[in-house]
Amino acid sequence: MTNHKWQFTPRFRRNAFGWQSATPVKRIKEALSEIKQVAKKEPVLAAEGAVTLLEKLSPALEQVDSSSGALGSAVNKAIDTLVPIIVKADVEPKLRQRWLERLWQALQDDEMPYIELLGDYWGELCVTPELASRWADEFMPIVESVWSPNVSGHGFFKGTSACLSALFAAGRYDELLRLIDKARFKWWHDRRWGVKALSALGKKAEAIRYAEESRGLNDPGWQIAQACEAILLSSDLLDEAYRRYAVEANQGTTNLATFRAIARKYPNKRPDEILRDLITSTPGAEGKWFAAAKDAGLFDVAIELVTRSPTDPRTLTRAARDYAEKQPDFALAAGLAALHWISRGHGYEITGGDVLDAYSAVTHAAVGAGVPAQRINEQILAMTAGAQPGNSLMRTILARYLSS
Repeated sequence: MTNHKWQFTPRFRRNAFGWQSATPVKRIKEALSEIKQVAKKEPVLAAEGAVTLLEKLSPALEQVDSSSGALGSAVNKAIDTLVPIIVKADVEPKLRQRWLERLWQALQDDEMPYIELLGDYWGELCVTPELASRWADEFMPIVESVWSPNVSGHGFFKGTSACLSALFAAGRYDELLRLIDKARFKWWHDRRWGVKALSALGKKAEAIRYAEESRGLNDPGWQIAQACEAILLSSDLLDEAYRRYAVEANQGTTNLATFRAIARKYPNKRPDEILRDLITSTPGAEGKWFAAAKDAGLFDVAIELVTRSPTDPRTLTRAARDYAEKQPDFALAAGLAALHWISRGHGYEITGGDVLDAYSAVTHAAVGAGVPAQRINEQILAMTAGAQPGNSLMRTILARYLSS
């Protein structure tokens, strides 16, 4: 097993990469593919490779600029991928202990840090409660010392998360809770393990109270909401979970992603009900839910939204173009709304091409909707009256179309 020549190892020598992150991100992906391929036939060898890669990551990445977040995301994804490979390998306890010792040394040497997330998985990496308990006993005295009120400054120990994870995996829930109570600050990163412990003890209501008490100025409220929501959902308290936590716990990268996430998780709720609640949660920004309403087939609601508050004109134009045949009335309204918001100066760096795209979508949809071109042009002319910020551009671009 140790004689296997991994292709990735020479690529991850110390300080192997310069400051740009594109190459190391690519190399990480290649290494993961290599290890996963080996795992299909030789899971123990793959686990050895996973440990080796985790050892090599931080030294190899020391000089890379990680400010964009791309490298950090790639490393976290690598940890998420490699941990199950290590866990699934069927090996003797002595070998697993050696792997853990190597990983612990890698965590201690992680200066940047890059692989600190590994500590959260420590209990899983131990596999057995016995091994987890042994590591917890190693870590606990140091955590207690760091958290002691007699220690000056802001004590830090790289094994804190590993200790809490190991205690949880060992089933030592009461000890875990007592240890967290010794922390000098209520930090969600630590207290989430207390929530897990209380849930495992069947004290779900207490777990939710414990989580809520963890909220603070710098704590991630959405993570706390996710934990509470999961507890309520596990108890089949769907209505309470939805009412208290659905919006905060399911924030996506876009409003449409948020809507879809909630709709998937709460099939008992009508799409229009979910959408109305989301709209209520963002007063003054109703138009930003246009795409979600469109996606749900709530076309009347979508148009209502874009008449109440600004919406990206390009988004509206795309909708007008895409739905000109199957929903011409909706498409026409969306296209006119695009021109309306352009006339009022909304949209990022709107060009003459954007105006023409919107006008083209409107005229196409008008045919399907059975609306005469003259009436459409009159509406657009009315939009361009006055001194609104975007009127000059629209008048210039559409002059020859509107005068004919």
